[in-house]
Amino acid sequence: MGHCPRARYTVEVPNANRGYLPTLAVRVKGWAQANYYQTKPDSAVTTNPPASPRRTNRLAREKSPYLLQHAHNPVDWFAWGDEAFARARGENKPIFLSIGYSTCHWCHVMERESFEDETIGAFLRAHFISIKLDREERPDVDKIYMTFVQSTTGSGGWPLNVFLTPDRKPFFGGTYFPPDNRHGRGSFISVLQQVADVWYARQGEVAAAADDIHARLEIATTNATPSPIVPTAETLRRAGTMFKEAYDPHHGGFGGAPKFPQPSQPAFLLRYAKRFQDDEATRMTLHTCDRMAAGGINDQLGGGFARYSVDAGWRVPHFEKMLYDNAQLLQLYLDAYLVSGEPRYANVARDIIRYIQRDMTHPDGGFYSAEDADSEGHEGKFYCWTHDALSELLTPEEFNVTVRYFGITKAGNFVDHSHPTPLSGQNVLSIVAPEVRAEDQSLLASARKKMFEARTRRIRPHLDDKLLASWNGLMLGAMARAYAVLGDAGYRTAAENNLAFIQAKLWDARSGTLYHRWREGERDTVQLLEAYAFQLEGLIYMYEATLDPRHLAFAIAIAETMIGKFYDVENGGFWQSAADSPDLILRVKDDYDGAEPSGNSVATLALLKLAVITGRADFRKPAEATLRLFGSRLEKSPQALPYMLHALDFSLEEPHRVVLAGEPRSAKARELIQAAYSVYQPNKVMLGNAGAVEEFARILPAKEGPVVYLCTGQACQAPTADPREIPRLLIGP
Repeated sequence: MGHCPRARYTVEVPNANRGYLPTLAVRVKGWAQANYYQTKPDSAVTTNPPASPRRTNRLAREKSPYLLQHAHNPVDWFAWGDEAFARARGENKPIFLSIGYSTCHWCHVMERESFEDETIGAFLRAHFISIKLDREERPDVDKIYMTFVQSTTGSGGWPLNVFLTPDRKPFFGGTYFPPDNRHGRGSFISVLQQVADVWYARQGEVAAAADDIHARLEIATTNATPSPIVPTAETLRRAGTMFKEAYDPHHGGFGGAPKFPQPSQPAFLLRYAKRFQDDEATRMTLHTCDRMAAGGINDQLGGGFARYSVDAGWRVPHFEKMLYDNAQLLQLYLDAYLVSGEPRYANVARDIIRYIQRDMTHPDGGFYSAEDADSEGHEGKFYCWTHDALSELLTPEEFNVTVRYFGITKAGNFVDHSHPTPLSGQNVLSIVAPEVRAEDQSLLASARKKMFEARTRRIRPHLDDKLLASWNGLMLGAMARAYAVLGDAGYRTAAENNLAFIQAKLWDARSGTLYHRWREGERDTVQLLEAYAFQLEGLIYMYEATLDPRHLAFAIAIAETMIGKFYDVENGGFWQSAADSPDLILRVKDDYDGAEPSGNSVATLALLKLAVITGRADFRKPAEATLRLFGSRLEKSPQALPYMLHALDFSLEEPHRVVLAGEPRSAKARELIQAAYSVYQPNKVMLGNAGAVEEFARILPAKEGPVVYLCTGQACQAPTADPREIPRLLIGP
């Protein structure tokens, strides 16, 4: 089925509830097949031409780029909120909730096919209250209804289309619906007609079943009871063994097509390899990094990674580029560089940063959200090349080297099957012949420069220019760590500018409130765990890279507010949304690390680190309680929470504390900090001896200049001012 899937989406409702939740959906589908298809075939439905672009609906007053894309549909769209809910109750109509995001390819397809159609628009206006929702702005809403659709259909993705009662309880849903009957799937107009018929003929039954579904969803999503299983190092061992069994020895990566990077999993394998001295796990991860970097999923001209690969070999990407993917992959390639010492991984990291700074950075320092897969209506048109176009652009010598290196053919290797008139002969660039003779290196470099410059003159894909606190936090941390590892002062400047942007646009210091989305001078009012958790993680990386006490103070403020707003004191774990979120039918604890790590996983690791840096038990205890809450899930389904495995690994031993005593802004201090980042040691923290650090660090003295102490517990090794000595101390005997 064509849709924008989440990485290896798994059914998130426990087995005990599976089979019960689909009851109503099965009845609706069964009724539809038995009645509607026999009496109202698609041939009886006449569709009109698309709506005039002059038509404007109420989405035109929204800030979300995704909602604005639908502002000229003939559908009478509402944004998610009280206006829509009140209208549904007042008119006793079911709600049609359509969820997606602005760079979702199959969301664009369904808009062209269905939401721009006058007949469908008229039917929705007559029988439903239609709501459009940007899942990136409201992941808490998306989580509830995605869980429902997963549980009733066994899969999930975007566009997500769900039918709700007027009090927002789901009773039927799916992902992409085609415009006509195909592949055993009913057309969208037929689905709408069936659901409307069922609602108006059997409303009481639908409402009762929706109540039952809601009750069981509530049980399945709250994670209310702490696990009796206490995760241990053996939990990590079993998880690593399971991940290794899924390894693709030919192409790298884990599992088959479509293949997602899901960086938290290979990053965990590097932790696992260090803990258990498993060189095979390291080899698997580095091979995966190599194959991804050589593949079409990596933009070979402009840097940055696409969302996922549709094939097992990383060659043909789904071309959209997401900020959160590139932030996590930047961290992974920094890890690979530190583990291996190979400059090629550092170069990939630098390419990601070049892409972010060139194409994804607001003039004031914030990071944009995403770039589309499509341009001019065709997926991948901006990125692909034909054999003839290259022969015209390059000299014969450059052309020959380039064709061999990237595997360019006249037939091409990519077809956009979603478009009615696909472009022919399109080639995605991937490195198929990496061995280039020394005398040909300059020819290849010249060709790449010409190709990049020519590409800049093409029509670019749509840019989703909203700025999210959550994803900015991920890239803030990656950028700050890149500065510490690679030593480029420009990376520190980019991180500092980003932090200043977040503090100016999304942080209210008077109330201690962090908002989630800013765009065109306006921020939202939403309170989300992942905004706080991801920013907290980014701030900790920022503090460790600079040892600026102001960054630590801000991290503490974020952590205190996060615990106060989202932590479940009674049972452990963090709610995805704040208690005062009246537009939600459920309050959920996210327990899935997929394309993005969950707020629970990021909050847990960040609080464990912050507890070590500050010596505060009130940060450590919520993190430990969260690990206990998810103990059974870590034990039985570690693939669902690979990032929380990072937190478990960190929690199982006393971490190294690298304490710099002295002024952190001096050139000597920067040299010492970079030395501490020159080896792979994931279970360490870096701190200074000023500001809100733990008490023991504050008493460690500088000597004639800055020095570094390596401490564990209340014991420290002799201080050193020699950068060459610090890696030896961290690696150990």
